[in-house]
Amino acid sequence: MSTEAPERSYRIGEVAERVGVTTRTIRYYEEFGLLGTAAARTKGAHRLYTETDIARLEELIRLRDLLGLSLEELVALAEAEEARAALRDQWAESTSDRERARIVEAAVPLVERQLELVRARRRRLAEFEDELSEKLLSLRVRRDELQRKR
Repeated sequence: MSTEAPERSYRIGEVAERVGVTTRTIRYYEEFGLLGTAAARTKGAHRLYTETDIARLEELIRLRDLLGLSLEELVALAEAEEARAALRDQWAESTSDRERARIVEAAVPLVERQLELVRARRRRLAEFEDELSEKLLSLRVRRDELQRKR
């Protein structure tokens, strides 16, 4: 007999309020496979989420906001992270150096893809920063010219 209490489930409205997104956003993320609840739920049943689901959603929202990723980029990042998690599990179960070398080799392109998404975002931010800096300089020059004419 297990003494473990069942994990609490949360309805979609509770999750949306807790995470700070709309229920529509959660449903949308489910449609793109970012949250696995949709496939496990029978048609017409309430959407129920665990603490693990909520933590995953919070991480997805953090990445989306931090990196400004499109939904497709977010899916790619999440898929790479899931693949890396699977490789970590394989690593933990493996004792063979040959198998561990294969795992490391498989992880490299996954991390490269994630890193490229971060670098692309950084480049876009740097370009935007340069544009704003130029505008600010132009405005200051114009302001100084106008002040001298007074």
